[in-house]
Amino acid sequence: MTGRERGAAPRRALDSGRESFRRRRWQEAYAELSRADDEAGLGTADLERLATAAYLTGRDGVCDALRERGHRECLGRGEEVAAARCAFWLGFGLLLRGEEIRAGGWLGRAHRVLDAGRYDCPEQGYLLVPVAIAQLGAGDPAAATATYERVGGLGERFGDPDLCAFGRLGRGEAQAAAGRFPEAAALFDEVMVAATADELSPVVAGIAYCAVIQACQEILDLRRARAWTSALTQWCAAQPDLVPFRGQCLVHRAEILVLQGAWSEAAAAAGQACERLAAPSDRHEAEPSGHPAAGGAFYQVAELHRLHGRVTEAEAAYRECARWGRQPQPGLALLRLAQGRGDVAGAALRRALAEAPAPDRPALLAAHVEVLLAAGVTPSARAAADELAVLAGRSDVELLRAMAAQAAGAVLRAEGRPVDALATLRAAWREWQQLDVPYHAARVRVLLAMTCRDLGDDDAAEMELDAARRVFAALGAAPDLARVAVLTRAVDPVGGLTDREVQVLRLVATGRTNRVIAADLVLSEKTVARHLANIFAKVGVSSRAAATAYAYEHGLV
Repeated sequence: MTGRERGAAPRRALDSGRESFRRRRWQEAYAELSRADDEAGLGTADLERLATAAYLTGRDGVCDALRERGHRECLGRGEEVAAARCAFWLGFGLLLRGEEIRAGGWLGRAHRVLDAGRYDCPEQGYLLVPVAIAQLGAGDPAAATATYERVGGLGERFGDPDLCAFGRLGRGEAQAAAGRFPEAAALFDEVMVAATADELSPVVAGIAYCAVIQACQEILDLRRARAWTSALTQWCAAQPDLVPFRGQCLVHRAEILVLQGAWSEAAAAAGQACERLAAPSDRHEAEPSGHPAAGGAFYQVAELHRLHGRVTEAEAAYRECARWGRQPQPGLALLRLAQGRGDVAGAALRRALAEAPAPDRPALLAAHVEVLLAAGVTPSARAAADELAVLAGRSDVELLRAMAAQAAGAVLRAEGRPVDALATLRAAWREWQQLDVPYHAARVRVLLAMTCRDLGDDDAAEMELDAARRVFAALGAAPDLARVAVLTRAVDPVGGLTDREVQVLRLVATGRTNRVIAADLVLSEKTVARHLANIFAKVGVSSRAAATAYAYEHGLV
């Protein structure tokens, strides 16, 4: 090979790597730019391209090393602004991965480099982003808003779309933290317009997608979360080599699919997210070292197992979720309730509510209402439902309105106010229907059926139960199907039990107390206790746990 040919080889690899980068073929870009770097070394811009390709293909350690090298080389050439940019992205990447100490060191170095030269440049705006994140984390949305306004101002002045996006995204998060949801939504939409129009760099676009979707889910804006999750899914599909955002995309998608009733698709998305996000990084640590979002992926897996009635699998997934640092509530508490351990469920939710951040409270409160009503503690359930109603009134978010109405209707029924309960539950059902959330809509229909039965309208009750049964059957919601079977008039006698005794046994197996069973079947507690004694005698058991096992063994649940 001639000298000219040897010189041409690195150039071809470099040109090919740049073209692959432009086309967002990240694996090819990484391989070709790496080859060009090995053969002839890369300049500042191409080294940053290689670091970006490494990051987007999940090579975090390689990306960090390349940016550290870029920082040193830029300093050696006197390119101080470029050196600060390398230090910022190295520090910011570490910050996103939760490595705050190392992140602080690199961000501090970037500050020192820029301050030493008194540079007026976009990088000054980027270095304000971690400051604003810390202000928001400290519970000061006003200070964060002011800082993000400075970020956006610098972005506008220097014509930097990424910096403008960071400014709007942060202001939206601060507005959401302050409870100003319409203002937050408008800012999020503007950021997403820039992302979907391909105006942002790949890394910033991915950060924006995930941050906006997470924020929409935290403020329970289901419609926006759906819309932007769909956009994120398409964005990731166009870049099949993506690793960091594809895993988070799958978590978000699983959450949305669970609500939409597409449980098989949700299970596939959550399973893939677990595989991608829980993969070990290139660090060697005793604790999990994959992506922090892995906990959310395992939570969705656990929820689907619980909804299908796979208790053992659900419990294992909740434990894995907790291992990755994600709160396993309220799902685990609802699993405990289904196991007949309402006292454990109640204690877990009281603890979770005592330390819950504002975005987590609605789901915890809704579950707490259910657990308290199952235990017959109606006044406490009323307090939890009232707090949920206050939260719904402040936000004007459809999903929160549906949750609050469902909880309020259940409490009204328990308080012996069936007429008021009926109107409130109808409103809850309409909200869930408009949001296209079939599982929760069907659960409201079960409450409607019991309320109609309280009012003596057995025909209406049977029709509501039939409608709910069809939804539960289509979803594969085995525990809910078992409960509907209990509440319907057509039950099959087993082991010499009467129809009514089978009904009682099925409800015992779902973890309900005598008081709740009495309310469900419109009986006195004394009658329920007598039925339970007859059941114990006929099937040869001496405890509720053994009766529950008998019900499972004989296909009653």
